[in-house]
Amino acid sequence: MEILDEVKKDFVKDIMRKGKRPDERGFEEYRPIVVEKGAIPAAEGSARVHLGQTQVLVGVKMGIGTPFADRPEEGVLSTNAELLPMASPTFEPGPPSPESIEIARVVDRGIRSANTIDLKSLFIEEGKVWMTFVDVYVLDHDGNLIDAAALAAAAALRTARQPKYEDGKVIHGEYSGPLKLGDDCVACTFAKIDSTNILDPSFDEEKAMDARLTIATTADRIAAMQKGGSGGYTRDEISQLADMAFRKGAELRSLI
Repeated sequence: MEILDEVKKDFVKDIMRKGKRPDERGFEEYRPIVVEKGAIPAAEGSARVHLGQTQVLVGVKMGIGTPFADRPEEGVLSTNAELLPMASPTFEPGPPSPESIEIARVVDRGIRSANTIDLKSLFIEEGKVWMTFVDVYVLDHDGNLIDAAALAAAAALRTARQPKYEDGKVIHGEYSGPLKLGDDCVACTFAKIDSTNILDPSFDEEKAMDARLTIATTADRIAAMQKGGSGGYTRDEISQLADMAFRKGAELRSLI
C-alpha cells in the first residue's frame, strides 16, 4: 500500500506541474455534487451528499436531556462522525479515529459559530432541554470528507422537524414544526501540492498534498478554519483562499 501511495503521489505531482489535475478539473472546481434531502425517513432530518465518488449521509435526531451547567437555558448540540469500514480500505472498526474526530469537530464548530441552530429555542423548562444529535456517516471515501459532511449536515438541518412534546412526553412521529435555524454554514477545503492550491482534493490528491486548509463560511463571514498537513500557508494565500471560499460557499448553499 505504501509503495502504491508513493506512485500515486508522484503521478499527481507530475500532472500538477503541467498545470493539470488527474481528472482534468480546474484548480478551483468542485467535482459534481448531488444533495438528496430526506434520505432517512425515520430521522427528524437527513440528507445524503455525493461529491464525485465521495458519499456522506447525515441524520438528525432529537431527544430530551439535561442542559450543560454553564448554559442552563440552552439546548444541547452533539455532532458525531462514523467512518464505516465499507467506505474505504483505510477505515477500520473500533474507537473513533483522529480523522473521524476531526470531521465531527469541524462540522460542529461551523454549526455553532454560524449560530445555525438557535439553541435557546430548544429550552423546555428548568433542567430540561431538547438535545440535537447530528450524526455523520461516511459511505464512500474518495477525498474531501469535510466538505461533503458539512454540506450534508446543513441540508439535513434544513429538513429537520422538532417532535411534539406534550405532558412531559415526546410524541414520536408527530412534529411541532421545523427547527428554528439561522445561517447555513458550508465548508470549502483546499489542498496545497508543492506551491499550487486546489479546491476539493480527491483521495489521490490528498495523498500528494503538503497541507490542507478548510474554511467554513456563512454568506457574510468565516465561521471556522482548520489546517492539516505539515506544510504552511502565507498570509496572502490564506486571504486568497478565503475569498474563494466565499464564492464557492455561495454555490454550495444554493444546493441546500
